[in-house]
Amino acid sequence: MSVPGFEGFEKRLELRFFDDDSSVTSNPMGLRLIDFESLDQVLNEVQCTVVSAVANRSFDAYVLSESSLFVYPTKIIIKTCGTTQLLKSIRPLIHLARNLGLTLRACRYSRGSFIFPKAQPFPYTSFKDEVLVVEESLPKSLCYRKASVMTPSNNPSRAWHVFTASADVESDEPVVVVEVCMTELDRVNAQSFFKRKRDEKSNSDSAGKEMTRLSGINNINANAFICDFAFDPCGYSMNGVDGDRYSTIHVTPEDGFSYGSFECGLSLYDDGHEDISEVLSRAIDVFRPNDVSIATTYGGEDYNHEVTKRVERVLAKKLGLKCRSRLMDEFPGSGTVVYQSFTPRRK
Repeated sequence: MSVPGFEGFEKRLELRFFDDDSSVTSNPMGLRLIDFESLDQVLNEVQCTVVSAVANRSFDAYVLSESSLFVYPTKIIIKTCGTTQLLKSIRPLIHLARNLGLTLRACRYSRGSFIFPKAQPFPYTSFKDEVLVVEESLPKSLCYRKASVMTPSNNPSRAWHVFTASADVESDEPVVVVEVCMTELDRVNAQSFFKRKRDEKSNSDSAGKEMTRLSGINNINANAFICDFAFDPCGYSMNGVDGDRYSTIHVTPEDGFSYGSFECGLSLYDDGHEDISEVLSRAIDVFRPNDVSIATTYGGEDYNHEVTKRVERVLAKKLGLKCRSRLMDEFPGSGTVVYQSFTPRRK
């Protein structure tokens, strides 16, 4: 099948585990002990490869040929774009974790609406089929399950798809995950993510650093160490590492199907970290998109309506973006998801 452009919208999978021997911290490294060869085999099934990596005391971060992978002691996050087969990673990752004495506790699969849905392979042409594949891959112990399609009234073609499964009815995940999807990027801003002629002789690491600087991505979180990568002839990915917090950005800059994403994990109540609305404002300002959606997942922390409203106020004041739709759904054992859609006020 001839595809008119590259699919920027990612599929995202998060798997959380617990130690079978909870009385003793016998394996503080947990999933980080999975050897690279085993991870590489999983990624080969997904149809992507590692292009760059960085690690600190808290987790390992891999930039992939199609997006990113993060490995914590008891949590794995993998998101892949294009026509990758992300769901093929579930069974082997569960198996690798079991070999380390870790048992699956919760699973979350989410994605936006594809720009080129007909170009996707089975089962990604239908969310119902995706859910069936996920459910068949999970142990029966994850008995609290829910699938939901959150569809904004202002733009039904930009729905947010979520499936969760948990062994517990209450979530104990303290991290709030914010996922931003942006389309119709500003053409001038998007030029930062094309390799220049003088970059042709440089490697992808140095070209990536140049894109990070030119675009202003380095200003989103000045505390983060950035592992970046420039694709040829265009495109960009980065992972940010800041203590136990991750962030990631992926860009498909071509006009006609331009796309950018920003994701970060945080706690809303930690001292010494910036207001999430200010971080989101800087991230979105890098791209100046015509259409923005923000999915915020509250795990163990209660949904905070004031945070939602503050994001809307800041984006309106600083970027001229008006919230056109706000949806909320609750998932047993997996918290609350808030899905907001924005477009410029002039529209």
